[in-house]
Amino acid sequence: MAPAIEVRDARPDDADALVTMWGEMSAGAGHHRLLPTPTAESVRASIERLRDDPGGRLVVGELDGQASGMVYLRRTPISPLHNEITVTIEYLHVTGQARRHGLGKALIAEATGWAEHGNCPHVGVVAPAAAREANRFLARLGLGQAAVLRFAGTHTVRRRLAAEHAPNLLALLSSRRSVIARRAQLGRNHSGEPFTVEPEDYSDPISFPAEPESAGR
Repeated sequence: MAPAIEVRDARPDDADALVTMWGEMSAGAGHHRLLPTPTAESVRASIERLRDDPGGRLVVGELDGQASGMVYLRRTPISPLHNEITVTIEYLHVTGQARRHGLGKALIAEATGWAEHGNCPHVGVVAPAAAREANRFLARLGLGQAAVLRFAGTHTVRRRLAAEHAPNLLALLSSRRSVIARRAQLGRNHSGEPFTVEPEDYSDPISFPAEPESAGR
């Protein structure tokens, strides 16, 4: 007898199961390096918040009455230049013991039905590049790769940007010191007296880090 499958919106009493599924998912996808494991309390708060959000759903899949799968659905514009809305499928996960029973397909079917109900012409899935089995499954359903999504902490990116900018700044300062030295040498050659050079003004528009151009608008 085939196991019973049910797909529904998450409830507060799913919190513990969702925390467990997050742990399984993050271990394979590397989410633990970016996001801490949520607490049951924070999961319940998120479920309550999503109840009042017409553009988002946290969906749970049950196998024989046990929460064994999850997916987060969002309705968003497909791009800033188009009017069409797409449903984005994120954090799709089925527990190891519940796989190959059709639960993953049931979760994707729920997402597709929600997209059709909202007249969304497209669906997109965010899947970890390292999840080969999941990506093969999605490819069989006609979902091709359209982009690569990368994550990092804001401070990490700022630090790397600063490191990229530093050599240019050092080269500029070195060039200015060379100009000062040449001026001093020329002064000695022509008059025999030391050439006095006014201190260089380093108040040029070198902002580090630079303020975004859009700031204050």
